[in-house]
Amino acid sequence: MDLGLTDKVVLVTGGARGLGRTICELLAAEGARVAVNYRSRPAEAEAVAASLRGRWGRPVAAVHGDVACEADVVRMFDQAQQLLGPVDALVNNAAVCPVQPTAELPVEEFNQALQVNLTGTFLASRELVRRLSADNRPGRIVNISSQAAFRGSPPGKTAYDASKAGVIGFTVSLARELAPRGINVNCVAPGLMYTDMVAQAIDADPEKFNQRVPLGRIGRTEEIAAVVVFLCSARASYMTGATVDVSGGLAMH
Repeated sequence: MDLGLTDKVVLVTGGARGLGRTICELLAAEGARVAVNYRSRPAEAEAVAASLRGRWGRPVAAVHGDVACEADVVRMFDQAQQLLGPVDALVNNAAVCPVQPTAELPVEEFNQALQVNLTGTFLASRELVRRLSADNRPGRIVNISSQAAFRGSPPGKTAYDASKAGVIGFTVSLARELAPRGINVNCVAPGLMYTDMVAQAIDADPEKFNQRVPLGRIGRTEEIAAVVVFLCSARASYMTGATVDVSGGLAMH
């Protein structure tokens, strides 16, 4: 199936590692021009970009920016446009997850989770909307939430869970606002998957995590990324305001 992504410019925040990296890989495989956003690991991001250019022969660029910083977000889009062309689609993937009992959680860490996970989603989305509107172009925004937004997490992740719930509310509101302008906004809510963020806990007792999932195993990043890439594509033209559960059956409704 042709997803219609050839030469579309897609910016993926937090694209150098974990789910973000896999999303970049699948986008490049579909012919997209991919901007791999990073905040603090330039060598890692450049290696991802070089790998994808070599494998798929597509223009791929590493672009720096802290999504929680308004000025950085503007520069990030400027850099992506200079290197690849105007951005057509945005994947808001960058996230942090402080882990500490709520009674001991410093307000600074709670606020940082909101700033990166929720405010960062707002800032990057706003910048894309401004640019699409200025050029009268359609576009796609895909936000990454989590099943934790609905179900909660093991103790110590209230900041993360609250921010991811906010992402879902933001998705619905923005989708309703932008629907008449041809800008589709959707969300993916992964369940358990193997990434750097949770690798240590999963490696300690993988069977415990597998048993929590009706399909009997935690997810692979490729399985979640495939849905994200679909939502970036022309094939998802009649979807907006949706939150897609990719959870191995953790969410059944």
